[in-house]
Amino acid sequence: MATVVAQSHYIFGLRTGVRNNLLYFDEQTVIFPCGNNCVRYNINQKCQKFIPGTERSQGMQALAISTNRRYLAVSECVEKATITVFDLQHEQSRKRKVLTGGEIPVNEFVCMAFSPDSKYLIGQAGGPDWTLFLWMWEKKKVMATVKTSTDGPINQISFNPEDNTQICVSGNGVFKIFRYAGETLKQSSTFKTDTHHFLCHTWMSTEQVIAGTDAGQLMMFESGRLRWEMNVTPVKKVYSQSEKQDSNETFSTLPRVTAIVGYSNGFACSAGPGTVCLFEKREEEDQYKKTKEIKIPPELFSNDPSSAEQQEISTLCISPSEETLAASTDRGQLYGISLSLAELNKGVFAQFEHLSHSSHSSVITGLSTCIRKPLIATCSQDRSVRIWNFETNVLEMYKEFQEEAYSIALHPTGLYILVGFSDKLRLMTLLIDDIRTFKEFTVRSCRECAFSHGGHLFAAVNGNVINIYSTTTFEDVLNLKGHNEKVRAIAFSVEDSRLVSCGMDGAVYEWNTLTGARESESVLKTCSYTGVTISPDAKTFFAVGTDCSLKEIQDCQILKEVRTGDVVCTTVAMSRSGRALFIGTSTGTVRAIKYPLPIQNDWIEYQAHAGPVTKMVITFDDQFLITVSEDSCLFIWKIIDKEGQGLKREKELIYAEEILITKSDLEEKNKIMLDLNARVTELQEENKYQLSLRDIEYKEKINELTEKCIQQINSLNAEKEVLKAEKEKQQTAHVKSLSEVLEKHDKEQQDMESSNNQKLMLEYEKYQELQLKLHKVQQEYEQQLHSVEESKTRALEEMMQSYEAKLEEKMMLVTQYQDESQQKVREFDEYIKQEEEDIDMEIHEIRMKFEQNLKEEKKANTRLKVELDTTTKQFHVLQREIENKNLEIEKLKQEVQKLQSVIKALENDITGLKTAIQKRDGIIQDKEKSIYELKKKNDTLNKTIEVMEFRADYMEEQIEPKENEIQELKEQMVEMEGELKEFHKTNTQLELKIAELNLKLKNKDKEMHKEMRK
Repeated sequence: MATVVAQSHYIFGLRTGVRNNLLYFDEQTVIFPCGNNCVRYNINQKCQKFIPGTERSQGMQALAISTNRRYLAVSECVEKATITVFDLQHEQSRKRKVLTGGEIPVNEFVCMAFSPDSKYLIGQAGGPDWTLFLWMWEKKKVMATVKTSTDGPINQISFNPEDNTQICVSGNGVFKIFRYAGETLKQSSTFKTDTHHFLCHTWMSTEQVIAGTDAGQLMMFESGRLRWEMNVTPVKKVYSQSEKQDSNETFSTLPRVTAIVGYSNGFACSAGPGTVCLFEKREEEDQYKKTKEIKIPPELFSNDPSSAEQQEISTLCISPSEETLAASTDRGQLYGISLSLAELNKGVFAQFEHLSHSSHSSVITGLSTCIRKPLIATCSQDRSVRIWNFETNVLEMYKEFQEEAYSIALHPTGLYILVGFSDKLRLMTLLIDDIRTFKEFTVRSCRECAFSHGGHLFAAVNGNVINIYSTTTFEDVLNLKGHNEKVRAIAFSVEDSRLVSCGMDGAVYEWNTLTGARESESVLKTCSYTGVTISPDAKTFFAVGTDCSLKEIQDCQILKEVRTGDVVCTTVAMSRSGRALFIGTSTGTVRAIKYPLPIQNDWIEYQAHAGPVTKMVITFDDQFLITVSEDSCLFIWKIIDKEGQGLKREKELIYAEEILITKSDLEEKNKIMLDLNARVTELQEENKYQLSLRDIEYKEKINELTEKCIQQINSLNAEKEVLKAEKEKQQTAHVKSLSEVLEKHDKEQQDMESSNNQKLMLEYEKYQELQLKLHKVQQEYEQQLHSVEESKTRALEEMMQSYEAKLEEKMMLVTQYQDESQQKVREFDEYIKQEEEDIDMEIHEIRMKFEQNLKEEKKANTRLKVELDTTTKQFHVLQREIENKNLEIEKLKQEVQKLQSVIKALENDITGLKTAIQKRDGIIQDKEKSIYELKKKNDTLNKTIEVMEFRADYMEEQIEPKENEIQELKEQMVEMEGELKEFHKTNTQLELKIAELNLKLKNKDKEMHKEMRK
């Protein structure tokens, strides 16, 4: 049998409380957190891809995307705070690096940002230290750290868009700009911000930063200095009743600027609940003007449509082409608007549209599916009921109520729903565009309800009683009583003849839905059950509860128990084929276990929700698993085998397409349709008449225009002929003027040639005279040069002789100096050799020392590693021993409690024995007194006997009765002495028992003290 697995198919919802929880990947794709996953949602194709969170993650804190849109950073807290960087260009968004604070203990990273070149990453740690980390993230290297605040919180950090070394940090009383230089982060600007709480900021240029505060102010800083500040909206004057009398005293309420994002033309920022303002740059320097307000639209099916407008904007982001503005809210809703459409929209205000479907904003308390339609019904603490379609992945219907909905059940036909409210249980019809109540039942705060598979019955939990009603007659058919505490889950068998329930009293009961009799039961008082399901053959039940285990129950006995570790299971579901079980846990994970249950703990765990799974359902065709959680998210999982194929169906299920509509609504719609059809015919006739009129008008206009055109053509032809004649005249005139100009030019050229020839002749004569003069001057200069050369040769010869003599002297000196220098070089070489040898020796010794030190350090490291391993093993062993000891201590405590109860009982026995001893002591004293008196009487009798012996003669007749009395008295004395001995024996035995009990008590006290000291 192939192993059944679950694959993420679609997710509805948004995880709130995550900083920067909405990002644009490209023009069509946004990234947002949902449960313990990040979702890549294509807005146009309505499809999703998933990036699963880290196993055993305690929750996401922040997201960040790189400037090149390739990398995604996710801040999580597992055992310690981590930042995981994913490669978004990879098909599976594979994990690239995991960054931590290193040796610095960090509980969480509250916000992050990538550098402009995507090589560096900054992360802001939470309190109490508020340390800022700068990583070269691909090498997992911490470049620098700095403390940004003393008491926090820090709300946003960012890089300068064109400078990797400049970082801006803003928070409560904090607005700082740091610069990275020399492996440290140094603060480069100071500004007194103690009175301001900065919630967000954005860079408008390399020098300018605009920041928003919780008091509704926008501040623009340039080079770390405040340039200007303004209120994002005008101050609203609010008067209280006491202030109406004194109108001089007023107080103002300003909206919080919770999010801000810049783009090429300006910036967008939140301006209080449900409002975003667009600012554009003026022609004047550094000034911005508010051009548009964009508001969240009211909800159509809400009791209070304006409640949607009260949502706080959490994050703003703009698409890469700056075409679309997207926003996320504190109630988990996503909105978007085209900026070009917003600018084209006339007026000051524009409205957002849902980027995806409207989703729950609070804990989802109820979940149900049907058979005949691909529908999912959910209810939540946000007082809404929503109907989803798991085939088309759309929100079919939504309605908000006055009261909170606790439970929901969808009829198998998909035409009715059962909803449990705080005051009543309501049966409603799913109409074409509304959810309408048509029957109410007096069941208050119904936490669980369910329709039978046939749809003819439904069960509703009323505290610890289960009421079964008929869907056709609405009569209370059966009342199933047996649970001592609240019932937490119910499930009908496939043939609807059995109902299984579990409760907080640790009981799992099987009921007969025809007679109301309890067929079987399994009670385990140490476990409070939270979920139960029934096998397809209705012979086996599966229950989960607070004892961290899954129990298989059959014939009133627990056949098998699968321990789930230290994780509490909250809900369980079984496929109709009986091939697999799915379990939801308190950590938000989903586990798939094949059936029959394995001997060892063998399951597949999926990262799903960020809170405990509240409900879990498998669709009727075994194709989808649906889970909901306290994180207000709805997950749809595709159930497949390990080969990637869907589970085989017994027969193809064809879903119904019919819908319900009331007669009055249908009549109204038909009437509206008839009115509209009549109106359409009227409009068509009007349009025809208008078109005929326009045709006549256009024909007249065409005729007028044709006449005008003909006239203009004729006039233009006449003008053309006139222009031709003028052109010919101008051509003839031009030819005449050209011939005249050419004649003038020829005459002037001849005159210029004659005058230039005369000038040339004169210049030639002057040239010949100058050549003769030059020849004479050259001859004179040659004679002078010859004489000068002769004198110079003589002087040179004399100089050569003198310098040669000097050269010989200098050469002698050079040879002497060369010999001396060679000797010095030799000495220096010897000195260098000696120095080198000494240095080599020293280097060799130092190397040997360091090698020895290295070997010792390596040995020490290996020893320390071994010690560390042993210590960790010892630590684990000690932890186990401590756990065992704790268990033994608990057992000993229980034994001590038992012994104390035994001791109390023995003490009570001792007190009773003491009272009995005291009573017997009193009796003994009385007996001793009587014996003493008898002894006295005996003495007196002896005396009387002596007297009587003297009188024996005459008293013999009287002695015989007296002797008989004496004999009787003696017998009484013997009896009394025997009783006395028995009393002494019992007394000694009781004293021995008391001593033994006291010894046992002392020994137990000593053992208790020893265990408490351990």
